[in-house]
Amino acid sequence: MVKICCIGAGYVGGPTMAVIALKCPSVEVAVVDISPGLWDIVKECRGMNLFFSTDAEKHVCEADTVFVSVNTLTKTRGLGAGKAADLTYWESAARMIADVSKSGKIGVEKSTVPRGLQLKTFLNLTVLIGGRETPGGQKAIQALKDVYTQWVPEDCIITTNLWSAELSKLAANAFLAQRISSVNAMSALCEATGANVSEVSYVVGKDSRIRPKFLNASVGFGGSCFQKDVLNLVYICECNGLPEVAEYWKQVIKINDYQKIRFVNRVVASMFNTVLGKKVAILGFAFKKDTGDTRETPAIDVNEDQIQRDLAMKKVDWDHPLHLQPMSPTGVKQVSVVWDAYTTTKDALVVCILTEWDGFKSLDYKKIYDNMQKPAFIFDGRNVVDADKLRDWIYCLCNW
Repeated sequence: MVKICCIGAGYVGGPTMAVIALKCPSVEVAVVDISPGLWDIVKECRGMNLFFSTDAEKHVCEADTVFVSVNTLTKTRGLGAGKAADLTYWESAARMIADVSKSGKIGVEKSTVPRGLQLKTFLNLTVLIGGRETPGGQKAIQALKDVYTQWVPEDCIITTNLWSAELSKLAANAFLAQRISSVNAMSALCEATGANVSEVSYVVGKDSRIRPKFLNASVGFGGSCFQKDVLNLVYICECNGLPEVAEYWKQVIKINDYQKIRFVNRVVASMFNTVLGKKVAILGFAFKKDTGDTRETPAIDVNEDQIQRDLAMKKVDWDHPLHLQPMSPTGVKQVSVVWDAYTTTKDALVVCILTEWDGFKSLDYKKIYDNMQKPAFIFDGRNVVDADKLRDWIYCLCNW
């Protein structure tokens, strides 16, 4: 491989191509997008063998390999709405590749959607789809392996047929989401019985068959992948005549939604079932620590009417920075974004911890409590604080 073109410079395409360029200096990588971004990691390679462009047709035509890393959000209307993937951008990219390609190419699908088998319907037979069980497909697999083995041990690279690879990704995220929903379901029972969910999850995690990862109870899982991939799995099951299997995976999403709603209800109840004129401080808005990603964050459900920009957008627009909508005047009055936790929590009646940032663990919660309205409530949606230490002087502390 001499040249790679990647369509899409988002969460998947940009970082993937930057690393490939860093690890494979003999490969020329072009990332095309309507608005290319990404900076820190690209400094070392940009202008040498890593290029960002908006001229998709030129780079696709010149490339030996084309990665498709466009947005594939969940459909909001039409057949399969709420479960199936929206293939609008994916289909547009596939048609463009077919239109401008003048030579054989390796096509690599990096979008989170099981539609690789259908990619072939848009491309002529000279374009190879990595993973197909044909001589050309096996050659494409080897060519792609040659890129990744420049920094990944070969025994860590697994090759499968096309559908196995695509369903494995969905299955892995579905299994992880299932674990989170399972421990969250247990947290409701623990709360009702007086058990400590952290102790229960610790004991369960000691079982060598289960292990401790993804057993931390919380306000619910977020991010772009878990919910989207589980819903995609549901849709595939339904399309293949497996309604019982589809219903099983639906429960993972239902429990996650239930956990978020349960958290919201506890918060509202603490304010005597009325939020009018009351200040609620939210610590953390990203769906997990060490990221600025707010897609499907549980924090939205907790502060639904008062999150400025993200909630002003349709879900299909979330991955498009160019499409950000201005805040309404009402939203500006209701919301303030503050970078200091002590300023944020001053005069608040309720504090909700919704992202497990390490910095939240070391906050002076006595100082926060002293500056809050009384009775003061702290809802720790990520089990960040030392509950026993704080319970002595905080009116109500809820750990999840």
